[in-house]
Amino acid sequence: MLLFGLAFPYNAHAADAAFTRFIASLWPDAQKEGVSRATFEQETRGLEPDYKLPDLILPGRPATGAASQAEFVQVPADYVKEASIARLAAEGQRLKQKYRPALNAIEQRFGVPATVVLAIWGRETDYGRYALPYDLVRVLATQAYVGRRKEQYRTELVLALKILSEGKVARKDMRSSWAGATGLTQFLPTEFYKHGVDFDGDGRVDIWTSVPDALASAAQQLVNKGWQPGLRWAYEVRAPANADCTQGVAEVTKPIGDWLRAGFVPVHGQQLSSAEQAQPASLLQPEGIYGPAFLTTKNYFVIKEYNFSDLYVLFVGHLSDRIVSPRPFATPWSASSQLRTTAVEAMQRHLTRIGLYSDKLDGKAGMKTRAALGAYQKSASLKVDCWPSEAVLRAMSTAK
Repeated sequence: MLLFGLAFPYNAHAADAAFTRFIASLWPDAQKEGVSRATFEQETRGLEPDYKLPDLILPGRPATGAASQAEFVQVPADYVKEASIARLAAEGQRLKQKYRPALNAIEQRFGVPATVVLAIWGRETDYGRYALPYDLVRVLATQAYVGRRKEQYRTELVLALKILSEGKVARKDMRSSWAGATGLTQFLPTEFYKHGVDFDGDGRVDIWTSVPDALASAAQQLVNKGWQPGLRWAYEVRAPANADCTQGVAEVTKPIGDWLRAGFVPVHGQQLSSAEQAQPASLLQPEGIYGPAFLTTKNYFVIKEYNFSDLYVLFVGHLSDRIVSPRPFATPWSASSQLRTTAVEAMQRHLTRIGLYSDKLDGKAGMKTRAALGAYQKSASLKVDCWPSEAVLRAMSTAK
């Protein structure tokens, strides 16, 4: 079996020679994007792959999976941790005052609340205090060479070289996550070119050191993905005892007023206007029937386009609220435990076999997985809580 002209077993010296050839093969694509030859040579000279990155497929080695991102493996109480939210909210209040003119202008131009873009900044890089650990070019080159999404990362690498060629940022400041997101608000190079905004007026888009540019770019990305001005991200509600947790999917959408008439009650005695009640919303119960429940609007799913995780959106949405008000969620998170990714994936496989699930087998207990679990629990005469537990896993195992 061959990979990049190399035969098994894995040979590091030969692999690195092939990597050098692979990098050289990118020049025509880079040239089409306007990358200068001088920049291409300078930024790729001596470049070596980082085989310690996750999500790689290396010849002669077991395939590595993606890193275990906290938003996909932690229970909500651990991810949306009160101490973290309170600290970030206090800092967000301070930064809202510090950058008030820019934030007011962002709100006016894009219709995205200042608190939402501040919350994204806080979640992504702790307001810039988190030092991203990797060199972006090396990450993208490695992922383009031996990653699971080679074509995507090939494009990202060429555009990263374009960013450098245009002098947008110095290489030393172009730090990234293992997946190639860079800047204060964590953009891939494609996102930089799609959504980047020069908001401070200095003639260049700088998401690495210019807070106005980074926050305006985050707002622009939300707008480009369908943000609706004046619409909340979600409403926390108390679910009635007879609520059907299998309805907690994006496809089940109805006016908020209909949910209220079905017994869902806004927390803190909040009164919703007739315009709010007319807005379509979906039910979200991140812990099944346990913990808080939410009616999520279109803007919830717009934030989810930024990071495809319910817990990420909950964190950003709740943090944006907490920058304004000190109130935590009205319903506490339960003490439920999270099954290992392999166990959740086994559940997904079983649910797929019996026709209750048709989405990705990714080991993540998202909306569709929780709803499918609830449907299985109904069919097996189990307690319907839409939560992946050891008891449900055992029931599936005995049913095989």
